[in-house]
Amino acid sequence: MKPTLDLLKALLGGLSPRYGIILGSGLGTLVGELENAVRIPYADIPGFPVSAVSGHAGEVVAGSLNDVPVIMLSGRVHFYEKGDANAMRLPIEVLQGLGVEALILTNSAGSLREEIEPGSVMQITDHINYSGINPLIGEDSDRRFVGMTSAYDGDLAQAMRAAAEKLDIKLAQGVYMWFSGPSFETPAEIRMARILGADAVGMSTVPEVIIARMLGMRVAAASVITNYGAGMTGAELSHDETKDMAPIGGARLAAILKEMIAGGGHR
Repeated sequence: MKPTLDLLKALLGGLSPRYGIILGSGLGTLVGELENAVRIPYADIPGFPVSAVSGHAGEVVAGSLNDVPVIMLSGRVHFYEKGDANAMRLPIEVLQGLGVEALILTNSAGSLREEIEPGSVMQITDHINYSGINPLIGEDSDRRFVGMTSAYDGDLAQAMRAAAEKLDIKLAQGVYMWFSGPSFETPAEIRMARILGADAVGMSTVPEVIIARMLGMRVAAASVITNYGAGMTGAELSHDETKDMAPIGGARLAAILKEMIAGGGHR
């Protein structure tokens, strides 16, 4: 990791980011809000994974957001691309090496509740790892035994809610269930997920939360809701629908995160 970390430190010119943000589909507008932005493609960073998923830019973008130093990973690699739940470990380790203590994760997800409609935002309060996959499988130290009781930091969660309230943006709260993908869930799986207590489903984020918690980082997360779960409306699901709807909720989430960071969501 050290050569990659040293390279980024040199390219960022001494920037010491307080926040790290992993941007899912539809959050590209937040990148444009950064002042004095430095942009580095993943392909130019040794060891960084490059995603082949449309809608994910694949670049590091760093700068200031309301005078707060921030670094963003615009795009992520998913487990379903190569079957590697640990794919985002190096980028997250690098963020920690740069001084990031608080990691904010975003994604697109399908709603399991009628009142959490497409285009809205849901704060993730907890998750269910339904995939059965864990990024720490193979870790040869006791660091792998990570407590997940408080996976999502209470102070960061409160700061996110306060920002949404100030902006008068509805922010739902719920449990996110991780399916491995890349196929969408069946109606039977959606019925099961609802019975088990999930409020939204998606194909990312959970491995990154586990990695970040192993590294001692504080975590907050939110989903942009792009659709209802399979069988809830009778319509078939598609990735095109995700890309079409993500910018709507993405603009709302971007505004919340900007206000959250400006308001000092860090301790």
